Order: sequence, then C-alpha cells, then structure tokens
Amino acid sequence: MKLPAEFYRRPDPVQIARDLLGKHVFSRVDGVLTGGRIIEAEAYSHLGDDSMQLHLKRRGSHGHALREPGGRAYLYSVYRQHTMFNIGTNAADKSDTVLLRAIEPLVGIETMQQRRGPVAQNVRKIAAGPAMLTQALALTPALTGTDLQGDVLWLEDHSEIIPDARILAGPRIGLEYAGPTAANLPWRFQVTD
Repeated sequence: MKLPAEFYRRPDPVQIARDLLGKHVFSRVDGVLTGGRIIEAEAYSHLGDDSMQLHLKRRGSHGHALREPGGRAYLYSVYRQHTMFNIGTNAADKSDTVLLRAIEPLVGIETMQQRRGPVAQNVRKIAAGPAMLTQALALTPALTGTDLQGDVLWLEDHSEIIPDARILAGPRIGLEYAGPTAANLPWRFQVTD
C-alpha cells in the first residue's frame, strides 16, 4: 500500500525520517520497476537548521518542490554529477525534507546493477549511499516535483516496524559548511544489522 499524502505532511521531519526506515521505495522509469527497503534517511527542517536555509539560498527557485505540500520528490544535483533524492514534508511553504541515503535492493536488482556498472556487483552496495541510490533507481533532477502518489516514483508501507534498538541515530553527513550546530544534529537514522 502506498504511503498516503498525510504521512508526509506531518510537521516533524525528524520523526518522518525515522518512520521511513523499513518502508519501501520504488521507481518505474522507462517501464522498468526497481526498488528496495529504506535503511538510512536523514531529516532537514526549515526551523533551527542552518543547513536547510543555506541550501535554499544556493538553490534559489529550484527548490519549488519544497514549497508544495509534503509528498513530492525533490531531486537536485551536487558536484554537477550526483543526484540527491529528498522527500518534501510538512505543509506548503514549510521547507522540510528527508534525504533518502540508502536502500536494501529488492526489486529489479539486475537492472540496478547494470545502471551502477561494474562497481555494483555486491548487492548490498548497489544503493548504499544517496548518489548510488538515485543512480540505481534511475532518478534525475528532471523528476523533481513528482507526486509520490503516482506511478513513476512512490513509497509503500509493508507493515514493518523497526524497533528502536535496531536504529542508530547520529549526525548528518557533509554539513560542516552550515556550522557545528547544524552539522551535529542527530537527525540521520540507520537500520543496524
């Protein structure tokens, strides 16, 4: 069952990031279905999070998907080569988001391996990072604004609840530019083995 729009429109991106662990994400690009189980996500908030404010200033109008009600994909490039897949959350004009950092591949594994190339023979590493995840799912910035209730990109609830004892919370990655407060917020969540 697809996650309903109300799931994304809640006001706490940190809780949403934690709740996304164990959910499944799917893409159907060029008619090919690929997807997997979310095992790592991190939250960004429009309140008290300098990294989000700095991001929006750098991106300018490109962040339009974050100004819509939650439940839309926000995809953008970094270093002119890697795509990041964020999910807009909260109400319209409250630019909160959750970055999907890693999935456990489950559907279309051979296709994901082909998309990732020779480095992706180890199934566990096909989508073990945000840029690898988008490459495996064939996601590009052209899909920014995609409604997650559609048939191109969506998330499903398979009734898995990850117990707190199996979740590692820690600081987000690569945010030193935003200062120590933002860099050290424990808003990255990861399923442990």
